[in-house]
Amino acid sequence: MKGKQYKAALEPMTQELVAMARWARVTGQRIVVLFEGRDTAGKGGAIRAVRDKLNPRQCRTVALGKPSEAERTQWYFQRYVAHLPSAGEIVLFDRSWYNRAGVERVMGYATEAQVQAFLAAAPRFERMLVEDGILLFKYWLTTDQAQQEERLRERLEDPLKRWKLSPVDLAARGKYDAYTHAREAMLAATHTDHAPWTLVDFNDQKQGRLTLIRDLLDRLPDTHCEPPPIDFPELEREPAREQYGLVEPITPYQQA
Repeated sequence: MKGKQYKAALEPMTQELVAMARWARVTGQRIVVLFEGRDTAGKGGAIRAVRDKLNPRQCRTVALGKPSEAERTQWYFQRYVAHLPSAGEIVLFDRSWYNRAGVERVMGYATEAQVQAFLAAAPRFERMLVEDGILLFKYWLTTDQAQQEERLRERLEDPLKRWKLSPVDLAARGKYDAYTHAREAMLAATHTDHAPWTLVDFNDQKQGRLTLIRDLLDRLPDTHCEPPPIDFPELEREPAREQYGLVEPITPYQQA
């Protein structure tokens, strides 16, 4: 998709996203959106497209690094719970608790027993969130191996993008099939009526962003909420200089 065409299609959706945020603030809704997918799938770009015109104090992005020693001893979901939204907030997870079913499983950072325990617990955890009133949306951004390789190479060759290329990304290149099997097991265990997965084709990232945003907006309740009127008073005129004893004109500083 060409950039001009993409921007023209995105603009009306952006207005709807702003209306969604206003609705969430007025009604106290809590919205959580998970962005999952392979390395280079386009999670960051999709998140930026969603939040670009939203108030950053209301719409937060959560992208957690590897857990600390203390966090490794906690209940697995504990550090994610701390980032859940309060009333009127929107939280976008750039990877989420599903790290355990993906990278942690494939790269050996979690035992098989831990993975199985997670797959059993995740639907129950998400049911608690939904039953408490949180609007939860789970997106998996799909890309094929050839597209992933092209994007990895682009990151390698572009010094402005090289920071995105981690040692884990490089080690994962040879585990494409293992990631596929892990994803299929995750979907089978955690695709539920109360918290379903939505897979979006991100081989074309611009088209993928538009598809994801349109789906998100269409699955929300009616978010029409008229903005409150703003009283824009007349600007007060500057008091006369004579009031402050300034009767002589002030001349600019002249350099000698």
